[in-house]
Amino acid sequence: MTLIFNPMSSASFADTVPDTAIDDNSVITTTAPDKEKELSLHDAVQLTLQYNPELAAFQKEIKALGGITLQAGLLPNPVAEFDNEDISSRADGPGARFSSIRISQLIETGGKRSARTHAASLGQARAEHDYATLRLDLIARVANMFTNVLAGQKRLELAQAGQQLAQKMVNAASKRVQAGKAPPIEETRAKVAYATANIEREQAQRDLISLRKQLALLWGGQTPQFEHVLGDLESFVAIPEFNILEERLHANPLTLSGLRNLEQRQALLTLEKAQRIPDITLNAGVRRYGGAHDTTALVGLSIPLPLFNRNQGNLLAAHQRVDQAIDQRAAIDLQLRTLLVQAYEALTAADNEIIMLRTEILPGAKEAFSIANRGYELGRFGFLELLDAQRTLFQNQTLYLSALANYQRLVNEIERLIAGSIEEAVN
Repeated sequence: MTLIFNPMSSASFADTVPDTAIDDNSVITTTAPDKEKELSLHDAVQLTLQYNPELAAFQKEIKALGGITLQAGLLPNPVAEFDNEDISSRADGPGARFSSIRISQLIETGGKRSARTHAASLGQARAEHDYATLRLDLIARVANMFTNVLAGQKRLELAQAGQQLAQKMVNAASKRVQAGKAPPIEETRAKVAYATANIEREQAQRDLISLRKQLALLWGGQTPQFEHVLGDLESFVAIPEFNILEERLHANPLTLSGLRNLEQRQALLTLEKAQRIPDITLNAGVRRYGGAHDTTALVGLSIPLPLFNRNQGNLLAAHQRVDQAIDQRAAIDLQLRTLLVQAYEALTAADNEIIMLRTEILPGAKEAFSIANRGYELGRFGFLELLDAQRTLFQNQTLYLSALANYQRLVNEIERLIAGSIEEAVN
């Protein structure tokens, strides 16, 4: 079962809860929840992607960067100038009035506009990869929390089964005490065990309520509208060779973001190099003299002289940022590989632990409890032996449940790192 990319299938937990009955009528059963109150992983992911405010805010940032890219490609606006001057040769004499109109236009040289547009578009592309990273991380968070809720449901079922079993042990002990086959302390011990089972059930119920709320908060839900999540913790994947997964790290959007960051820094370096080339300002207009009614055409050209400022500082900074982007890309690659190694080794260990629990430990614990149960009924074992066997069984059932949940979370982590399904990697 892959949690991130494939919806979890529904399954009963009955097979994972061994028969812990005192008699044949004590098999634990659960009632199927209302279909309208059930939640699948697919539904949880869709709700989060649609309503999560963090994701929505990032989408708006991408749109804003699209505006910056548009602005970077625009030409400079022309400048209109109007002059009206009056120069008198003497204080009371006639004046020589003239007026002029000029239009000036900055001409960018050296490919500045194209370099600026390219750098801005790469910045937008990088933001899109950052958005994909955030989206993938968010899906993994939903999958992990969904797994926690599913495990919480199963843990509550185990606690309820333990509570029912403890009640039956109280009844059995009470009958033996009344029949004079056991001392009264056995009934006291059974009641203590029952009280402990009640506490464990209440704690499991409180934990499940908290987990459901945490899951709903991922899509901004104030209170959970669902009552039950659908899924199968005992859904396993074929674990491929490590090098197969390692080759798929290049698909992680964080890797692509690092590549776009390097390309953007290189584009900004190109832009800074172009800034060394002076731009040209052209202007043209007419001048009209008031007294003679003469008109004269005006043409001008201005070029800054790069004597002192040749953009040395910005160029040096751009070179350093390119080198920084190279180091950052290498750091991202190392980080992803390190996380993959850790998750892969942990997943392999979890798989071995589950196999051992399922094939050896749980069957042995169940058999030991059955023997202790029959022996207690026949008077061959005391209550402490029965209680110890029951405690060992439920401890291993809880350990098995924790191992299953850990296995699914590790699958989530690997799929987050390779940005795809493990099953696709195998095929």
